[in-house]
Amino acid sequence: MSINMAVSRIKREFKEVVKSEEIVQCSIKIELLNDSWTELKGEIGGPPDTPYEGGKFLLEIKVPETYPFNPPKVRFITKIWHPNISSVTGAICLDILKDNWAAAMTLRTVLLSLQALLAAAEPDDPQDAVVATQYKENYPLFVLTARHWTNAYAGGPHKFADCDAKIQRLRDMGIDEHEARAVLSKENWDIEKATENLFS
Repeated sequence: MSINMAVSRIKREFKEVVKSEEIVQCSIKIELLNDSWTELKGEIGGPPDTPYEGGKFLLEIKVPETYPFNPPKVRFITKIWHPNISSVTGAICLDILKDNWAAAMTLRTVLLSLQALLAAAEPDDPQDAVVATQYKENYPLFVLTARHWTNAYAGGPHKFADCDAKIQRLRDMGIDEHEARAVLSKENWDIEKATENLFS
C-alpha cells in the first residue's frame, strides 16, 4: 500500500465533494491544508431544526497511507456540546470512523454521517459522559447549552443573555471565557455550583 494509492483516491473524492449538488444544500466543504492530500479541513453546517442550526463546524481530517482500507482520523476543531463528541478534545464516537468503516466509504460519506450525528445523537454510546447525562436528564437544558456553544464557537444566530451574564460574572473573577462556559455547562448553568467547582 503506497501513499500514492491513497492520494489518487482522495483526489477523486475531492472532486466528488467539490462538484456535488448536495454540498451546496447540506453545506459541506472540504479543502486541502498545506497542499497536502493527507491533511484536509472539512466543514459541515449545523442541520436544520437542531441546536446546531446556523453554525459552521470545522473538522480536522487526517488520511492514513492505508486509506481507503482504514478510516480517516477526524475530529472537531470547532468546540461543540454533543454527547458523541468530546467537548474538550473534539474526538468523535462514530462507528464508521472505527470498526464499521468500509473501503467503499468516502470522505463525503464521513461528512454526511457527521452531519447526521448532529441531528441524531446517541447518548447511550457517549464520547462525553457529562453531555450525555445532561441530554438524558434535562433535555431542554442540553438544547440551550448546545445552542449557546453553537453561537459562541460556530457563529450561530442566537443570543443568550442569561448564559452570557453568568459567563461574564466568572470572567470578572479572573476565569478564562471558555473555562467559564465549560464549567457552567457541566453544572447546568448553576452559577453557585460552577463557582464552587472552580474555587473549591
